[in-house]
Amino acid sequence: MANLVETYACTPSTERGRGILISGDPKTNAFLYCNGRSVIIRYLDRPLEVQVYSEHAYQTTVARFSPNGEWIASADVSGMMRIWGTHNGFVLKNEFRVLSGRIDDLQWSADGMRIVASGDGKGKSFVRAFMWDSGSNVGEFDGHSRRVLSCAFKPTRPFRIVSCGEDFLINFYEGPPFKFKQSHRDHTNFVNCVRFSPDGTKFITVSSDKQGLLYDGKTAEKMGELSQEDAHKGSIYAVSWSPDSKQVLTVSADKTAKIWTISEDFNGTVAKTLTCPGSGGVEDMLVGCLWQNDYIVTVSLGGTIFLYSANDLDKDPVILCGHMKNITSLVVLKTSPETILSSSYDGLIFKWIRGFGYNGKLERKDKNQIKCLVAVDEEIISSGFDNKIWRIPLTGDECGDANIVDIGSQPKDMSVAIRKHELALISIEKGVVLLNGTQVLSTIDLGFIVSACSIAPDGTEAIVGGQDGKLHIYSVNGDSLTEEAVLEKHRGAITVIHYSPDVSMFASADANREAVVWDRVTREVKLKNMLYHTARINSLAWSPDNTMVATGSLDTCVIVYEISKPAASRITIKGANLGGVYAVSFVDNNTVVSSGEDACIRLWQITPQ
Repeated sequence: MANLVETYACTPSTERGRGILISGDPKTNAFLYCNGRSVIIRYLDRPLEVQVYSEHAYQTTVARFSPNGEWIASADVSGMMRIWGTHNGFVLKNEFRVLSGRIDDLQWSADGMRIVASGDGKGKSFVRAFMWDSGSNVGEFDGHSRRVLSCAFKPTRPFRIVSCGEDFLINFYEGPPFKFKQSHRDHTNFVNCVRFSPDGTKFITVSSDKQGLLYDGKTAEKMGELSQEDAHKGSIYAVSWSPDSKQVLTVSADKTAKIWTISEDFNGTVAKTLTCPGSGGVEDMLVGCLWQNDYIVTVSLGGTIFLYSANDLDKDPVILCGHMKNITSLVVLKTSPETILSSSYDGLIFKWIRGFGYNGKLERKDKNQIKCLVAVDEEIISSGFDNKIWRIPLTGDECGDANIVDIGSQPKDMSVAIRKHELALISIEKGVVLLNGTQVLSTIDLGFIVSACSIAPDGTEAIVGGQDGKLHIYSVNGDSLTEEAVLEKHRGAITVIHYSPDVSMFASADANREAVVWDRVTREVKLKNMLYHTARINSLAWSPDNTMVATGSLDTCVIVYEISKPAASRITIKGANLGGVYAVSFVDNNTVVSSGEDACIRLWQITPQ
């Protein structure tokens, strides 16, 4: 049995120069955002509670709750929209192709019967409104010539729809059935977002021309604007109304969020400016916002979510952070078993504490990409795509100055002798490199194409796996390797090799979906027929007590085998990580942690049969 105990969620996917539109359900404090092919559901008051919907075939762009909170409509870059239930395992109600290109925004009507969506129509229609149950059109939407970035449904009768986009236009439609009524060209740049106030009396548009304009909700007449005094100094990407329709929240490329009080005469003055706690880099630009109940939410370009209390804006925000891209490696620190380090393809290293979640980002001086990551007591060793090995001292939450070694070839795999951790073995295309501290002891050509390697904890033995599926065992003497044996069992390129913690066994896995556990002394197969994945195995881990091996595969599954039982009595965790599992590790004897392409980290409680 395997039960999901915790999920450390990915952050919203962002794109430079574009806002992201997040939304929520005021009744439950839930809010939604998109990352990759997933829609993430989280709760403002319970940040560790996470649900993930992953049924889209293409990258998702926007998702919204229906007014009664029972349904969610989510859309993707292909123009498909899926409408699914928030309960009962996300049962699918409908699926429609709404536009011929990417959908950028969607909104439900207040009675939950209709949906309007806008985006890139590839030359055809840029806006479409339809009945949510049948998909039949409710109107004609002419008047736009370029991608429509945002649309809004008036929340009170008589219903109106307003849309805006890259042609600098704000178009107003009356209905249903909806017909074009009028158009405004008051902005001088992309109009990024439009929102009706909850009471329906007005709507606001914000634009890359740094302006916010207010219009009458019923007639679409321009009535006022956000004051130029203390205004944003960069593009305004998104806007959200307070529940009482008296204030709006805006976020901008100038790295600030502003709360504006909207007067009776439709003009806005700044009530409060929120500056983001951050380094002040590009990733601190704010691209998304939401005002829900007593919470004010802002999202930065780096994907960090800031939760403020609307009643006490001087209080520091709660920060929700995580990976945005594929997580390639996980390390459980031996010093405190509750700490997990994860690194993603884009070079970020995050620290997580079990039961608490996000515990900070390890700031490195250089933001190079990371391929392999190993951590021992007080040191992180990483390799990227630049032929270099980084040895970074770790003191608390701080990374010291890295010692960098250029090994002359791109590292493919890396292993550290845990008991003599200055000694590292790095596999390269034609062989291996032995490293002592920052000194290259030797570069050895082994005469075959190397795909994986592992060095024993005491540094006296090394196992090197080849593209041909053979395992070569070497004894390590100083700076040289002596071949002791060649093991042949695998039928695909070796992808990963690991010694058991007590060094009595080792396990290997290959690209042909098979794993094998070997006895280290006799070099006989100890557990065979571990052939239950349907794609290449990317990672493998031993339990601390040497009784179990977990494998993570491109087929999205994690499989846990008990060494003392036949492989058939395995525990399979299906769909552990959407898109494939790239890293797996044991936190303790009964808890496995997995991560992968969906940028989420999950902890699973294992109960042997």
